[in-house]
Amino acid sequence: MTSTATPTARHWAERWDRQQEAFLPEREEQFTAIIDAVEEISSRPDPLVLDLGCGPGSIGVRLLARIPDATVVSVDADPLLLELGRAAHGGVRGLHFVDADLRSPGWVDRLGLERQADAVVSSTALHWLDPATLVAVYTAMTKVLRPGGILLNCDELERDREATPVLSRLDRSLLRREYARRFPEGRGDGWYEWWEQVQTEPAFADAVAERRRRGYDGEHHSDLSAGFAVHLDALGRAGFAEVGTIWQRGEVRLLCGVTDSPDNALAFDDPGTHNHAAGAHP
Repeated sequence: MTSTATPTARHWAERWDRQQEAFLPEREEQFTAIIDAVEEISSRPDPLVLDLGCGPGSIGVRLLARIPDATVVSVDADPLLLELGRAAHGGVRGLHFVDADLRSPGWVDRLGLERQADAVVSSTALHWLDPATLVAVYTAMTKVLRPGGILLNCDELERDREATPVLSRLDRSLLRREYARRFPEGRGDGWYEWWEQVQTEPAFADAVAERRRRGYDGEHHSDLSAGFAVHLDALGRAGFAEVGTIWQRGEVRLLCGVTDSPDNALAFDDPGTHNHAAGAHP
């Protein structure tokens, strides 16, 4: 594939970020929470982080701006998004893109990891896997991660609408209201508009041809695993020692799984909330 000019790639990467905010108005806050968690859990200044379904590398670029000695292995199966990421962020030290399909057997072997990862991260990318494949991916990550490592998945993960119809409606309404506050003039590109227009960019002609050869299009994503309970079950079946939500806005949750380690039992001694602050209670 040919390499596009960096200004062109950056233009399309920025438009990607904007259209993603139509679904996730607090996307930057979510990324901040992800990076905070990686930084908190890392036992070394050069953590190894795996980004699943990375797109053009939005998380990796932000993480490396905060933790410049980290290594981020960014994985995706879409040749256009990988080409866009490499061209837009090719000068970012520590950012590596890998072409691998999470649904294909042996995809982990393509990563070329020299040691176990400190963290696995993902954003709005795993809901399109079917539940059985989701369990397989999560299980594989328990082997990829070091003891005490974390998996962080941020996505729109819905409640059971039949069991909790009012809470489900409130979850969705919080996102709509936040978007209206942040973008009172409405959005620019939507998902389909972005895909339709980027595929007319001459610089990406080879990548567009390759994604068509693979049978991809702008509508290839689905919601096979969009339920919160589905992910909780999958993480539990995969063998994570701890599983829970560490950040949430409406139905958008940052779900964290922790691999087992003796160090996980270390005492918590940070009086960071009113419940733990000295003198908080009479």
